[in-house]
Amino acid sequence: MKEFNVTRYRVPALIASAAFILIFWTYTLFIVGGFNFGIDFQAGLNITVDIPAASDEQAVRDALGEYNPQVQTAGDEGGRFIVRIADDLEMDNFQQVTSRGVSETLKMKFGNATVVSEEYIGSSFASNLAVQTIWLTLIALGLILLYVWFRFKLNYAVSAITAVFHDVLFLLGFIGAFQLEFSTATIAAVLTIIGYSLNDTIVIFDRIRENSRIVKDKSFREIINLSISQSLSRTLITSLTTLLAVVAILVLASGTIRTFALSLVIGIAVGTYSSIFVASPILLTWHDRDARKTHKAVTGSVHHDSPGSGIAAVSSKSKAIAPEPVKQTAEEIAEATNKRSKSKAKKKKKKK
Repeated sequence: MKEFNVTRYRVPALIASAAFILIFWTYTLFIVGGFNFGIDFQAGLNITVDIPAASDEQAVRDALGEYNPQVQTAGDEGGRFIVRIADDLEMDNFQQVTSRGVSETLKMKFGNATVVSEEYIGSSFASNLAVQTIWLTLIALGLILLYVWFRFKLNYAVSAITAVFHDVLFLLGFIGAFQLEFSTATIAAVLTIIGYSLNDTIVIFDRIRENSRIVKDKSFREIINLSISQSLSRTLITSLTTLLAVVAILVLASGTIRTFALSLVIGIAVGTYSSIFVASPILLTWHDRDARKTHKAVTGSVHHDSPGSGIAAVSSKSKAIAPEPVKQTAEEIAEATNKRSKSKAKKKKKKK
């Protein structure tokens, strides 16, 4: 197995991630004026209509151009569409006037057009949905933090949550910068990516914890590189197979589902990247900081207790804290241990 020195690129990777997130969010907030919220997060009218003569969504969208609608195909048979129109706060009796206008326009353009159902979403409901979405996401991240803390340690939990925040910020920044529609499907994509990214991170962290117990002659940095190298094929194969299915949806679907699939494609790629180049480097940084604190505490204690023999004591303590690594993989160590066990067993048999 080839061992990759992933931690070597941790600083450039973290700088690149921060730069992309900053650029996306700056462009979203200050240049394009915010997210392109769908009707789910705006007050407006949802109208489901049957239009047998309409060829596709674009034909309906063109016919209702004055209302600036969002049009989505409903069902598999064709001819049924969901038309979403944002509320015009300056218009009196918006629901009645718009519903009648849409029905008359569609009948004039396509002949036979039947309104199946209509639903008005008020501004209070839209704002409550946005607030609830934020709270649900934060609660989910908090529960994930507790779970990882319970299963591993606090440093592992914080590193994993930081990587998840990175993925969420990157994905939302991408959606805002490219003005993709922000709808309930976007929230579903974000929550899916949180779970997907966390799963990749947990697999790598589990291997790091296992190797930390088995491999005693390597530094923590080398253990991280070894663990990522051992998990890399599994991570890439899982991501690629998932991407194949999601890309198929992206190519074949339309409307909201296509936006959802595009969000998943970006999220899966960023989640795989963050598991390798964000979560593990942050864990290494935390570990190095704790090691420095321990080293300073030991050094200060030695200087305080025995000034005459401080240099020798510090040297021995430093070696105990940071042993000189041996360039040997976990598999080679396991194989050597196996051979020693077999050799001892043979010697015991000869003595008997």
